[in-house]
Amino acid sequence: MNDVEAVQLLTKGYADIRREIAKVIVGQDLVIEQLLISLLARGHCLLVGVPGLAKTLLIKTLAEALDLKFSRIQFTPDLMPSDITGTEIIEENISSGQKDFKFVRGPVFANIILADEINRTPPKTQAALLEAMQEHHVTAAGQTYRLEEPFFVLATQNPIEQEGTYPLPEAQLDRFMFNLWLDYPSFEEEKEIVKATTSPYQPSLRHILNGQDIIRFQDLVRRVPVADNVIQFAVELVNRTRPQSSQAPGFIKSWIRWGAGPRASQFLILGAKTRAILQARHTPDIDDVRAIAGPVLRHRIVLSFNAEAEGVSPINIVDKLLTNSD
Repeated sequence: MNDVEAVQLLTKGYADIRREIAKVIVGQDLVIEQLLISLLARGHCLLVGVPGLAKTLLIKTLAEALDLKFSRIQFTPDLMPSDITGTEIIEENISSGQKDFKFVRGPVFANIILADEINRTPPKTQAALLEAMQEHHVTAAGQTYRLEEPFFVLATQNPIEQEGTYPLPEAQLDRFMFNLWLDYPSFEEEKEIVKATTSPYQPSLRHILNGQDIIRFQDLVRRVPVADNVIQFAVELVNRTRPQSSQAPGFIKSWIRWGAGPRASQFLILGAKTRAILQARHTPDIDDVRAIAGPVLRHRIVLSFNAEAEGVSPINIVDKLLTNSD
């Protein structure tokens, strides 16, 4: 199969996945698109939304439509790193009486991991998951265990309750490709949700793509060519978020303490590539970079006191940068 045929196959698969997810999830079209972009770009996502917006159901439905192993980890203050990665136990051979250590794999050994309320657990446990995200392996008692590919982590945070939480440091937030905000459904969408969830209807989902298909399409994304002007735009956009930069507008110097790093530029291009081939285009343009700039940059810029006092949010700053106004 050549790359042109692979793009056509991916485009068809993407449309089929959207239809399967729509059997369970009403609306959230943009979030679904961005989740798939992140998966195909070998990234991870941080989802922020109030309770009851079907974050868990969305991720579980996506895993089922993709025929991938799904694992949910509920983060709590007493969760230990071994509860995520796994632990060694002593196992006795009944016939010989000999005792040996055996590694029991934890819930991180799956294809799609839902890390529910990741800010509810201490930094030591957060770091165990984030190490697996970065390295795609787990180390226990001197042994390294590779995680099965594809490996995709979606962490959720509740933006309302902040008492007793452990916010992720900026360096760890940078590990996530996208920061996605789930909003309330529209009035008509909420009516559809109530109708579907208060009836005996039980949707049956088809498996559209499997793990090997996802890996093949992830490799395809890396081969998508990008014009120099698109890379130039992405790097300049990230560079302008840094108050130390000579290209930074005046409002950046006033509102931002620290800007985005090089990883943001990489994710902008990978995301633009993926968005282009999902729409059956063989190379991305600047509009693709613009479309994903918000979720890529919003968690990578640190606001100053001036911005917080004026009620300016990171997404306001990204929008202002994209309109080139000072």
